[in-house]
Amino acid sequence: MKKEKKKQKTSLDLEENIEGALCYVLGWISGIILFLLEKESKFVRFHALQSIITFLGLTIASIFFSIIPFFGWVISSLIGLLGFALWIVLMIKAYQGEMYTLPIAGDIAKQYLK
Repeated sequence: MKKEKKKQKTSLDLEENIEGALCYVLGWISGIILFLLEKESKFVRFHALQSIITFLGLTIASIFFSIIPFFGWVISSLIGLLGFALWIVLMIKAYQGEMYTLPIAGDIAKQYLK
């Protein structure tokens, strides 16, 4: 028989992996909500903070580049595609229970939570 890992509950009474994935559902908005609501789980707080840093940064960059005609619109579209790909990957990784760390945003989130 295979030993199953016990699922940990958060202060919101959800399983950590589910709440971690929810941090990414609405991008930086759900990240802020869950960062403010979750007080105990470092796993969830990390994913919430990484979501805020990543998707707020991408949103600001996309808005900035969309102001620039043609070339900026292309860059803004590429940022949107990058954001969509990250959104899918990060939700899957969090749901799988992984503490998946993005190069810049993840490092900042880890530093902040120390």
